[in-house]
Amino acid sequence: MELDFDDSGLRDLRAYVRQVGAALGLRCDCACVLTERPVSVYLAVDGHLPRYPDRDVALLWDENSGWSAAVETYSGEDLIVVADMGPEVWPVPGRVAAWATRLLEPADSTPPRRVPVR
Repeated sequence: MELDFDDSGLRDLRAYVRQVGAALGLRCDCACVLTERPVSVYLAVDGHLPRYPDRDVALLWDENSGWSAAVETYSGEDLIVVADMGPEVWPVPGRVAAWATRLLEPADSTPPRRVPVR
């Protein structure tokens, strides 16, 4: 989706971020849309990454590269990007939520067993 980032483009982006937040079970008062180019999003996420158990997690989005996951630093410096969702800039909200949820799973967790449907 190409956005002109006028008022309607920003409304569309905010709606998209709300959908991603809802798919993650978040209230979207934890999101911030930055309108300077490249347009970007900061979305605070509940939980911690297994490799960084003491650091807060955020999902980041920008108009050029899509979604990534980052951890907060202790000193107020830039976030540390630890994972990139891939080249798709506008994946459906459910895909973003599934990706983020997998990142937040404990390292020793066992994936749920698939039960065949009859």
